[in-house]
Amino acid sequence: MTTIAYKDGVIAYDDYEKCIEQGGVKFFCSGAVPDFQRLVDTYFGAKPDGNIDATALVLDGESLMMVAVDDATGLWKSPVLRDRPYAIGSGTPYAFAAMDMGASAEKAVEMAARRDTSTGGTIRTLRIDQHGQATTSS
Repeated sequence: MTTIAYKDGVIAYDDYEKCIEQGGVKFFCSGAVPDFQRLVDTYFGAKPDGNIDATALVLDGESLMMVAVDDATGLWKSPVLRDRPYAIGSGTPYAFAAMDMGASAEKAVEMAARRDTSTGGTIRTLRIDQHGQATTSS
């Protein structure tokens, strides 16, 4: 698993392997690593093949959303409201608690890594401007 947090136009995540870019769309994935590409393929129209144990924050143009696949509805997309903090992954409760206490997305992932044994490594960030343009740093 992992921890991916969003707050104030910044997405923070704990490892470069969690970010996949395809067709100009960025996927920040959580869940079973072997399912990441299957989730991306389903987003672009592939028929889901069996259970896909992955969830992603997706930046597609100006749209930021959570994306996953379930047996009942197939691919689903849920908008992420940019004025609210958001988190996915095994460290979600820690990240939300940190952001509720005023932490940035980056600090929230750092705090989650202290408590969640499945979160760790280099914390990277992606800043999204008001036009959906992204810049990455680590």
